[in-house]
Amino acid sequence: MFNAQKPDPAELPSTGRLLKSTGIAAAVAGALLVFVVLPAEYGVDPTGAGSLLGLTEMGRIKMQLAEEAALDQAGVAAASPEASNPSSEPAPSEQASPNPTIPPAAATTTPSTPLASAPQSASAAASDESVFTLAPDEGFEIKLVMVKGAKAKFEWFTDGPGVNYDTHADGAGVSYHGYGKGTNTPRQEGELVAAFDGSHGWFWRNRTDQDVKITLRTSGEYTDVKQYD
Repeated sequence: MFNAQKPDPAELPSTGRLLKSTGIAAAVAGALLVFVVLPAEYGVDPTGAGSLLGLTEMGRIKMQLAEEAALDQAGVAAASPEASNPSSEPAPSEQASPNPTIPPAAATTTPSTPLASAPQSASAAASDESVFTLAPDEGFEIKLVMVKGAKAKFEWFTDGPGVNYDTHADGAGVSYHGYGKGTNTPRQEGELVAAFDGSHGWFWRNRTDQDVKITLRTSGEYTDVKQYD
């Protein structure tokens, strides 16, 4: 029978060398965690290197978008027509209380067409303007009632600071349909095309440390304007 030759003990790494290699590997892993992973994934930068490399801002945006997505999703579910309490406010991940996570916005609405008026026909061109003010960390939502394929032009802007926004919709059998979202945005304009019959619009949240006034102007093929404050 063939017996494998035992390695020369002199060729085997010593305990000291193994401990040294383990220590070096742990040090490298720790450095990567502190200098790369924490800033890039969580926006935590204990050394300041992440800011120099542009990783910290990326991490903060990731965390903020994840938080906004969770909050907004719950808010849409709470405000959707299928919710058990339709009058409850969207709690973005957004519940027995009327507005658990979206505090009332200090809002004043000045529509060119009164929001409380009877719904217009889908073929008529509606036109509205809403103006509201968000205190720090407050959120506010406005949606247009549209049929599938209907189009509405929109423009919204702040009085300076950027805000976080989520353009989305809900309808029969659809609790959330996203059109787009962003952070620290001072204005946006475009055309909203309804993907299905339902409510289509915007949720804003003020993540700054000051009050922010937002103006929304809409026109097009919608029958009603809904506000959730």
